[in-house]
Amino acid sequence: MEILEKVAYMKGLAEGLGLDTKSKEGKLLTVMMDILDDIALELRDLGDGQGELEEALDAVSDDLSDVESYLYEMDGEYEEDDGEDEDGEVYATTCPNCEEEIFFDESILADGGVECPSCGEKLDFDLEEDCGGCCGACGEAEDGEEGEKD
Repeated sequence: MEILEKVAYMKGLAEGLGLDTKSKEGKLLTVMMDILDDIALELRDLGDGQGELEEALDAVSDDLSDVESYLYEMDGEYEEDDGEDEDGEVYATTCPNCEEEIFFDESILADGGVECPSCGEKLDFDLEEDCGGCCGACGEAEDGEEGEKD
């Protein structure tokens, strides 16, 4: 038996016993039974709402699973069709303004600077001082000769 049914049964028993609703005790019991009835109705409504939320959550979970599968398939197709591996060197520096770590590749290094995506601070790279031609971005080879330029 559910709570709502039990409260209805209790009300039926009270009526069958001929409870005097004019006495102090009868008034108290009547109010308590009405409160129990209201609580039982609220619990039923909450249970119904929870069931609807569970169904909606299952639907969202299924949709998310479909999106993930689609994205993983797209990612695999892109890598297979691309033909190029992204084995390029990746560099990192820390922004002196916001201390956020910034990652960039050789093309940014060759440009001589990068803008911090967090705070917008312009970071300049001076390749002529410390560059030994290790990456080829500055156009100099390790032995001091001009490197290949694409």
